[in-house]
Amino acid sequence: MAAFDLEEQEKLDELKAWWKRWGNAVTIGVAAILFAAAGYEYWKNHAARQNDEAAAYFNRMRQALQAGDKKLAKDTGAVLIDKFSGTAYATRAAMTLATLNARDKDVKSAKAQLEWTIEHTKEAALRDVSRLRLAGLLLDERKYDEALAQLNAAHSDAYAPRFDDMKGDVYLAQGKHEEARAAYSAAFAKLKETSPLRGLVEMKLDSLGGPKS
Repeated sequence: MAAFDLEEQEKLDELKAWWKRWGNAVTIGVAAILFAAAGYEYWKNHAARQNDEAAAYFNRMRQALQAGDKKLAKDTGAVLIDKFSGTAYATRAAMTLATLNARDKDVKSAKAQLEWTIEHTKEAALRDVSRLRLAGLLLDERKYDEALAQLNAAHSDAYAPRFDDMKGDVYLAQGKHEEARAAYSAAFAKLKETSPLRGLVEMKLDSLGGPKS
């Protein structure tokens, strides 16, 4: 029995020595883990609340548009973008506002909102559509180099024919017929036969002498 007590005492002494050396580090490590877990939980709940509130603002914006109240729609969209910029609803609101402003001939605001969407969205398709719309506005302003800069930016394969088609439009507006024909040919080659855009691109090519071989 005494031997057992001695053995236990030795283990206890070893444990005390170990804790004296490493106890603070263990305590700090456990505290850090608990703090990180609490922080993640807070962030997750905060993000969920932000998303829910952003969705509510987006619904109000849509309702205002359906009611024909463009001012309320624009005001609501502006608040959504300002307060909930990290949500997907913010980038959709910016695209909607860009469309409204373009229709109202406020091209400067429309371009700013499309640029904001391009910079902030995490969705490739949304970025591609925004680039195409921005390039279209720049083409209308005869800012050809800026339009081409948008069209030459990285984009998904799904939108490649539309990017090539608009490049053709920009080159054609510049009087660069060979470059336009090459761009339209690239678009035509990528389009499926069932695509509604295929016939339009074919017409553009025919006006320039057919596809570039």
